[in-house]
Amino acid sequence: MDWGTDLWDQYDHIDKHTQSGLDLLERYVKFVKERTEIEQSYAKQLRNLTKKYAKRGSKEEQECKFSNHASLQEILNELNDYAGQRELIAENMMMSICVDLTKYLQDLKQERKTHLADAKKAQQNLESSFKHLESTKKRYAKEWAEAEKATQQAEKTESDLNATRLDVEKAKQHAHARTHTAEECRNDYAAELQKFNKEQNFFYFSEIPQIYNKMQDMDERRIRRLAEGYCQFSDIEKKVLPIITKCLEGITAAGQKIDAKQDSILFIEQHKSGFERPGDVEFEDYTQGIKPATSDSSLNPPKVRTKLWPFSKKHKPPAAEDFSHLPPEQRKKRLQGKIDDINKELQKLQDQSDALEKMKGVYEQNPQMGDPSSLEPQITETSQSIGRLRGELTKYETWLSEAVGGEESSNAINNNTQHVVVAVDQPQNIYTDFDDYEDEEETPIGQCTALYVFEGNGKDTISIQEGEVLSIMEEDTGDGWMRVLKATGEKGYIPSSYAKFEP
Repeated sequence: MDWGTDLWDQYDHIDKHTQSGLDLLERYVKFVKERTEIEQSYAKQLRNLTKKYAKRGSKEEQECKFSNHASLQEILNELNDYAGQRELIAENMMMSICVDLTKYLQDLKQERKTHLADAKKAQQNLESSFKHLESTKKRYAKEWAEAEKATQQAEKTESDLNATRLDVEKAKQHAHARTHTAEECRNDYAAELQKFNKEQNFFYFSEIPQIYNKMQDMDERRIRRLAEGYCQFSDIEKKVLPIITKCLEGITAAGQKIDAKQDSILFIEQHKSGFERPGDVEFEDYTQGIKPATSDSSLNPPKVRTKLWPFSKKHKPPAAEDFSHLPPEQRKKRLQGKIDDINKELQKLQDQSDALEKMKGVYEQNPQMGDPSSLEPQITETSQSIGRLRGELTKYETWLSEAVGGEESSNAINNNTQHVVVAVDQPQNIYTDFDDYEDEEETPIGQCTALYVFEGNGKDTISIQEGEVLSIMEEDTGDGWMRVLKATGEKGYIPSSYAKFEP
């Protein structure tokens, strides 16, 4: 069954049906486009959500190592990847369905317009031919009527006794001419009728069926392409399902890897002070009399109360370079971390220095490759940086050594106070006056770079080399000298004019 055979007389319905099909295709394109807008909006909202709840604040908060905190960040990362897949779905739907189908729809509209125009033109040609046939038929009918009238008039004239022979001959000639003209019109009508029937047969059995069959093929192609679009609507999402599944599995894994016990241990390690618990308060027997010598050194109530600082709000002391404002355990960890960072930086600079020295050697052996003197500024700068870092490393290692020794001393003092009454005057608030149990360590107040070579031959002076980085221990008080610390740990005085202060 086909449209050309079975629907040869249903032009209006074919017109309406094909237009309805194109309308459906256009409606589906709009539907998919709105779906992509929803996906893009959803992805944007997910990205804003992850950004809103991502880690913010201080560096310590961002570097939090608790598993429950880290898992939330992993969940946010996975959700951000999930949002990316939603964006990919929207992009693929837009390109594979909306754009392609919109272009295909325009082609179908043009093709349908052409077919309908061809059908309309064929119909107009047939109607024009039919009008010409009707005109020929009317002329034939008119001429035949005139011929019959002329024949009747000739017969009447011939039977009239009063008519002359000339009148009779004239009437017969007129009737004969009319009859001849009618015969020609009859032949023209017959020929035109045959031509019209042939054109009509071609119109209904060949031309129109071919046009309608082409429109049927067009409509079936539209249906098949629309079916593919329906399948693409699902297939595009199926293609990203494995990645979406991995994102969801990642979220599940982030929840499963949380270790409550380990988080508690980590919290202890981060905040353990290293202090010993306070010892028992000694009983003071006033029946034996108050001894002024020991009253100042004994554990009086105000000093005992200050030991309970972990259970009350305490003013946070300002941060110190040697981390002395921290409890012993935390101070050791911070100092060790600083030392590790400096060692890494030192290793990096040492590798850079070795590479520059090798390059300089290559340039010296092969001058055409480069000028060895061009590397001197970099080598000097690297050496200065290494010297400066070694000075800092020595400084932090000294502080770490003092922190470890100070803790042992503090523990020993606390243990002794649990068994004996100290008769000498000594501080009892070991939690807030930790530095009182160790020698005061000098802290550099700045850094400078040696401008010239100086031979420290005098008392309390030290020798320096040009470009050497030094730590300033005492500023120039007006006598033209300042006290510095070298990277090797050696201290002494140098002329102030021989060094340049570094901010």
